[in-house]
Amino acid sequence: MLSPRIPNRLSGQRRLSGLFCNLACALLALVITPTDAVPGAATPLEQYVRALESSYRDVRALRAEFTQIYIWGGKRRVESGTVHFARGGRMRWDYREPKEKLFLSDGKKVFLYLPEEKQLTRSSVKSSEDFRVPFRLLLSRLNLRKVFSRIEFADAAPRPESGNRLLRAYPKRGYEDAYEALLIEVTPAFDIHRLIVSYADRSTMEFVFDHVERNPALRPSLFRFTPPEGTEVIEPR
Repeated sequence: MLSPRIPNRLSGQRRLSGLFCNLACALLALVITPTDAVPGAATPLEQYVRALESSYRDVRALRAEFTQIYIWGGKRRVESGTVHFARGGRMRWDYREPKEKLFLSDGKKVFLYLPEEKQLTRSSVKSSEDFRVPFRLLLSRLNLRKVFSRIEFADAAPRPESGNRLLRAYPKRGYEDAYEALLIEVTPAFDIHRLIVSYADRSTMEFVFDHVERNPALRPSLFRFTPPEGTEVIEPR
């Protein structure tokens, strides 16, 4: 994932947070929300979305290994770790590389802990503009048509793993300046393997999810965090 200090060229965290809200909403709509009834035979895309919906109907928790790759101006930044999601807006991102850190949401507050700096930033979900916050909605119900102007198969796009399908989604009116397109790679088991956001300045932000596990047994304590003694606690107003 990106450093918590987002580059200034992205016009602040609000722009990035809004984009990732669309990204998360898209993922949700694809895998959870039924499509509207369409007269006549369903198209292959409609059939595929319905299959995704059926696959995720009973999912209440997810666990996966993640890698985020951010590319801009010939520079490449990579971070990785393990992520857990649970209904109720709970999520936990444990970073291992290149530095350990923790980003956590208990559904009401979000916490970013940087052990190397002995610092914890704590804020409410509603007030936080961190780009990870929208992912807490991963197991909610949202509407695809509220997120994108168009979605299509993109199987000719580069780098899909064998057997995977690719979908490309385009921003709805009002979000054209935030990003150009979102590429979604789905495995034969209907797991979301890869998400790639393309920006107008030719930069990209990519998430790769591996070893996806549905409905793992997650302890409630996984989504609670007490900072070590001596930690500086910051609470933005």
